Amino acid sequence: MDNHSNMDRRNFLKMGGMTTAALALGTTGLLTLGGKDKVLAASSSRARGSFGGYGPLVKDPGGLMNLPRGFQYRIISEEGKKLTDGRPIPAMFDGMAAFQGKNNSTILVRNHELSSQTTNPVIGRNPYDKENTGGTTALIVGPDRKVQKEYVTSSGTIRNCAGGGTPWGTWLTCEETRNTGHGYVFEVDPLDPENNLSKTPIRDMGAFSHEAVDVDPATGIVYLTEDDGPESYLYRYVPNDPSGKIGALQKGGKLQAAAMEEMSSNQVSPYYTGKKFGVVWKDVDPEKPSLDARNKECIKFSRLEGCHFVGGVFWFSDTDAGNKHLGRVYRYIPSTNTLELFYESTSANDLEAPDNITITPWGDLWIVEDGGGSDRIIGITPEGTSYIFAENVMNNSELAGPTFSPDGRTLFVNVQSPGLTFAIWGPFSHRNAARSRLMGHAAPPESYAPKVSDNVTAFAEIQGVSPLEAAAFQRHGMPII
Repeated sequence: MDNHSNMDRRNFLKMGGMTTAALALGTTGLLTLGGKDKVLAASSSRARGSFGGYGPLVKDPGGLMNLPRGFQYRIISEEGKKLTDGRPIPAMFDGMAAFQGKNNSTILVRNHELSSQTTNPVIGRNPYDKENTGGTTALIVGPDRKVQKEYVTSSGTIRNCAGGGTPWGTWLTCEETRNTGHGYVFEVDPLDPENNLSKTPIRDMGAFSHEAVDVDPATGIVYLTEDDGPESYLYRYVPNDPSGKIGALQKGGKLQAAAMEEMSSNQVSPYYTGKKFGVVWKDVDPEKPSLDARNKECIKFSRLEGCHFVGGVFWFSDTDAGNKHLGRVYRYIPSTNTLELFYESTSANDLEAPDNITITPWGDLWIVEDGGGSDRIIGITPEGTSYIFAENVMNNSELAGPTFSPDGRTLFVNVQSPGLTFAIWGPFSHRNAARSRLMGHAAPPESYAPKVSDNVTAFAEIQGVSPLEAAAFQRHGMPII
């Protein structure tokens, strides 16, 4: 993720104690400020219905986060305040995941994208490298959306940008760096903070400028994105031990990068003798995976960012790809070995620089922008509509780490600098696993879909693939005629 110019902290703190306030977006469209322990009830109405967004945004008088009518937020953590043990809350909030805790609590694990000396470093007691200031923290959030405990979970790393949660309740934190001795993935157990596992790199996952990861729960395969523009690669890690237990990923595995190749003739229909292309996974050296992927002619992306695996589909973003460097979103379907270009930013549509992405509990795709200025959360539905859910109106401060509580009733999201963690709630739609699966195979809204030529359309028909799959081949240099 890019570092934008920070909002002046002194001016921010003059906003009048916003860190302990809750804002309610009422049915009148006006925002009402509550006291420290007072949260006003949200409207139960949905302006556009469950499957079409939540209506226009209401301006936040606090100048932080515009949300639809009926939604409210509370700032639950702020850089520079105190952790439970008195250490300062570190700066540069970034990737995050949510897990089920005791007594209906939510356990949040949060990255801190720090790479040098800073006013608010991650101060750990068992660091990987005591000379570095990055790491992770955890928050135990009660059902009342108030923090019960906040503490360091790992330290001594560099640029902990994104990462991903595991199905077994741990957090894989990623270093976005190529510095010697760094550039690894670490497994963090929020229930056993700062243990030796948290400072032991998973070396077989590769030394490169990591961004995000997620796990296919059916196979245990871990998918990884690289943010190292202008040339980055998509990887997967096939573990020797796919049992899904804490520490199993440390037992080694095979690192592979995605490539596109012409398939052998026995995979071509006898009624059609033209070329047929497909995705293959090539083994790469984990000590020099980027160089190996380049030498083996793997797919060259620009700057891969966020990812999310859900409903049998792996979603990931390329934040500045395309002719105008405005970004793309892809989806990879392991069961059919299919790579599709789902969305492509152009000057004609209003979404750019896709960064973090997630699938909501009710099945919509949410894309978080990182283009500077007033970045937003854009929703896309399986039914082919789009909407804006939130707009960060702090000056050039990045949104990061969107994640939902296990019950789907609260969205947690970070503003990177000055670091803030928001809890947002209101009339969210109910959990719908069927729509999550549908989203994995739905067509994008027309304005966001990649534009394909007649030649590409004809190629798709001949090959028996979707136009989205043909677009992915064409954008990455396959000779489509």
